Order: sequence, then structure tokens, then C-alpha cells
Amino acid sequence: MSYLMEIKETVQQVAEAIAAVLKVEVEIIDTEHNRIGGTPSVLSLGRKQQWGYVNEHVIKTRQHFVLTNPGSHTICQVCELKNNCYCKVGIFCPINYEDKCIGIINLMGFDTHQQRTLLENTEKYMEFLVHMASLLSSKVAEHKTLKTLLCTKKQLEVIVNALHEGIIAVDENCRITCINKKGARMLGVIPSEVIGQPITNFFPEFDITGGNSKGPQIVQVFVDNKKISLLCSIYPIISRGKIIGAVQTFQDYKVAHKQAYKLTANNYIMYTFDDIIGTSKVMMEAKEKARQAAQGFFTILIEGESGTGKELFARAIHNESPFREGPFVPINCSAIPESLLESELFGYEPGAFTGARAGGKPGKFELADGGTLFLDEIGEFPLHLQAKLLRVLEDRVVERVGGTKPRPINARIIAATNRNLFKMVESGEFRADLYYRLSTIPISIPALRERKEDIPVLLEYLLNKYVKMMKKKVKGFTSDAINLLINYPWPGNVRELENTVEYAVCFTNDEWISINNLPQRIQKYHAKLSEKEVDLKSKKLQVERETILELLEKYGTSVEGKNKIAQVLGISRATLYRKIKKLGLNTSSR
Repeated sequence: MSYLMEIKETVQQVAEAIAAVLKVEVEIIDTEHNRIGGTPSVLSLGRKQQWGYVNEHVIKTRQHFVLTNPGSHTICQVCELKNNCYCKVGIFCPINYEDKCIGIINLMGFDTHQQRTLLENTEKYMEFLVHMASLLSSKVAEHKTLKTLLCTKKQLEVIVNALHEGIIAVDENCRITCINKKGARMLGVIPSEVIGQPITNFFPEFDITGGNSKGPQIVQVFVDNKKISLLCSIYPIISRGKIIGAVQTFQDYKVAHKQAYKLTANNYIMYTFDDIIGTSKVMMEAKEKARQAAQGFFTILIEGESGTGKELFARAIHNESPFREGPFVPINCSAIPESLLESELFGYEPGAFTGARAGGKPGKFELADGGTLFLDEIGEFPLHLQAKLLRVLEDRVVERVGGTKPRPINARIIAATNRNLFKMVESGEFRADLYYRLSTIPISIPALRERKEDIPVLLEYLLNKYVKMMKKKVKGFTSDAINLLINYPWPGNVRELENTVEYAVCFTNDEWISINNLPQRIQKYHAKLSEKEVDLKSKKLQVERETILELLEKYGTSVEGKNKIAQVLGISRATLYRKIKKLGLNTSSR
């Protein structure tokens, strides 16, 4: 659609005004020769001009033009109406906008009277047309600006309504001028009904007198006679040093807290069972059991020594479970002081204790709602809190510290321990009912020394990881180093193995990592192992020497005697002679 077509009504009004003032025929066309406006006699000729050679000239040059001899002018030589034009005179004025012609205002005379009027007043009429063309150009600009503003307004409405937080805009008198759909739902209002109301009707403490942004801060408001906590921020709008309004954003504090936790707790790290390195039988059995358990809603207990990868298993279970879309919230029960563990896990209400936040705080159970809560080192869980934990597992509700209202939760519980919980139950350190509730599905992670066939694969994986990270040109391990690493007992399991590879890659300057590049504790283990082998070999030779001496004394040193000794030892006579020589036994006197 052309610019002039978009303001068609205005174009027609201008055409009628020109005709009323000048008493001539008027035609206003766009660059496609469409008649957008004009006098009745002109519009009766059709919607579109059939011949427009003069118009093409004006559009191209963007200059006004006066045609005094239609049909005989050089421009008219290619026209089908040559020497037979229905127009006796024409004045053409371009309508220019943004350095281009967007249309033309034509004054035409169809009879002798109109011809004489136009020719006698050409300059005056042209000046008037220039003003009218400028008016239309301004109207086009105005329409385009309005169209852009409307489009921008619609875009802003879509953007604002797509946000996951409430937004309210107010004027300089703190009266609401706009509220998005999310904000209206949170406050339980209809947007059209709150426009013009003071924002203090909903946020009594709202204030922008200082002209500074505020927040985020926790604000308590009433919605349907129910008090809720919102996290609010206020952004004043200032023009020429004067506050002309403000925008307030707000969202449910509980939801905001969850989102913040997800961003800061490494929940974006996605692990699957394919990330768990190991093809040994015991590891494949553990992964298959965990994969099957992930599909249900049961509580899982992961048992294994420190460093075996219990959290890695927990994350893999989470990401292949029905709770995968929810958060993964880990908590190390041994890393948090016993005095803080209860409030950290179950949350607390406002004023529950000295220093408690005004709006209270949700605990890890609430943050894990819809996802998975990973209770690491559950064996360190205080005995006096185990009853409260058991209630959460059985009733699926949590009660904050200082609160009386049960809060329902829907979270998968995965616990992990490096201790023998069953023995702790027998010794009274752990509640039996909690143990059986936690161990609905027990999964045992094998120690690294129990799956030595996985060590070469882990070494290759970890070597590639740290070679890329440190940009080293290390190709691998020497055979002696690999044999040592396979036979090392690995008390720290995979975690210790990873630290060892990282250390070796960091401190080696060769293409191959040798025993000398390994940490000192592993080199000392190798030295002790070598000493034991030497001692064992020495003892073996001593026993062998004493045995042969006893047999020589019994059977003698003759050929027949040595044949008998070889027969007793199950070796050849030649082998016996070599051993006698090697052990330094002098048999010449025997």
C-alpha cells in the first residue's frame, strides 16, 4: 500500500479544498498512477490513469511541471492521446517525502475557461500546490510516526505480558497507568479496573520521592485477605530533572528464591549415565540398577566410599527421572553446622529466631519442590532431627522452624552415605525407621580398587580433559606408570585418581607421564612395593639355598646323589647345577 493510500481520506479532503478554492479540476495520484483523490469529473475517468507520461517525468525529476500544450509537447509524442488529449492545460506538483516523490497533485483544465484561469494564475496556483503537497507530506510523516508508535506499543505490550514477573507503571501522581497480565493475576485484579487507581491501594509503602531506584526488597501485601511476600523493585522515570512516573516490578518471593538458587547451585550441569565412565561388570550393574530406579518416585539410598561419584549418580538419576524438569538441590549434611541444619533444610518463619529474615526463608525441601533433593552424607544427620526428616518422607509435608502450617512438597529424595548405616542403626546412632524409609532402593557404588579394569579408560578420559584444559602436549602414560596406577589401592577412589592425573599433567614437561611425574604419595607406595619385592626375592633365595644344602647333606654330592636331588625338586640336573652355582654352594668337598 502506498503512503498516500494510507491517508486516503486526508488526500480526498485536500483535493476538495483545492478545487473549492481554485475552481479547477484536481487529481492526486501516487507513484503507481492510482487516483487517491480528486474532483468527481476526474475520478469518473477510473481508479487508475491509463496514460501518465508527464507524471512519470515529474516523479523522476521531483520538480513541478506546467503543460500548456497537451498532445503536442515532446513528452506527449509517445502517448496514445497525441493531438487528441482531453486535457487542455495541466499543472503538476510533486509530493516529496524523505527525498523521494510519493505522488503528484495535478490541476487540469478541460474547457477554455479553465484553461485561461490556469494559464493566467500559474505561479500563484503553483505556490498554493507546493503548500498543499507539503501538508500531505507532513500528514504522511505523522501517519508513519503514529503507525510506528502503535506498533511499538503493541510490541511492548507483548513483551511486558510475556515477562514472568508483575509490572506496574504509574504517573507522577503515583496513579496506575499500566499493569501487565502477570501482575494483575498476582494481585487478583482486572487490568482495566485498576487503571487510574493509586498504587498505594495495593502497595501501601510505595514511594518515589527520592528519585532513586529501590530494591529488590521483600514487601508483604494482601491478596484476597491472604498475606503474600513479594520481591519488589522500583525504577523512577525522570525527565529534565523531574519525576514523571515510575515502574515497579514484583514477583513471588518463593519463586524468585528458587530461581536464584537454580542459577547459583550449578543446577545447569546436566549429567546422564553416559557421563559415568566405566565398563566393568560391577559398574555396569550399578548403572543399570540406578537407571531403572530413576523411572519411579521411590526414595533412593546411594552407598559408597568417598570419591566414588555418588553425587554424579544422583544427578544422572535426576536427569532421567520424571522430576528432570524441576531443580536438583544438593545439601551436604556434614558441611552445615548442626545448629543451622534444621533451618537450612526445613526453612523458617519470620521472627523464628534472632537474625531471621523479615519475610522468612524457604528451606531446601521447598526449593526442591517438583525436582530432586540430594541429601549427601546422610549418616551425619543429627539424631534429634531424624524424626522430623522421617515425617517429611512419610507425609510429604514440611514445617518451617517457628511455623505451625504444614507445607506440601513433591520432591524426589536421594540420600547418600559413605558410612554403614545398618551398623549405625544397631549402635543407636541412626533411627531404624528412617533407615528403612531411606533405603527403599539401595544402590552400591563400587570402590575403584574393585573395578581396576576401568582405570585405563578413566586415565584416558581424564588425560584428554586436562591436556585440553592446560594446553599441554602430553600423549599418555608410560607402561610402568599405568601398571603402578592400576595396582595402587586408591583410598580416595575416582576423586583421587582425577587429582593425580591433574597433578601429573601439570608437572610433566615430556610427552609421556612417567612414575616420577606422579604425586609423592604414589611414588612412595611404589618404593615400598619395590622394597617388598626385593625382600621377598631375597627370602625366596635363602629358603632355596637352605633346602638344597639339606638335600646335599642327605644324598651327597656324587652324580647319583645330585640326580636324586633333582628328582626330589622336580627339576633337571642341569637346572640344579645352575642353582648350585648361582647360590654359591661349594660342592667340591662333598
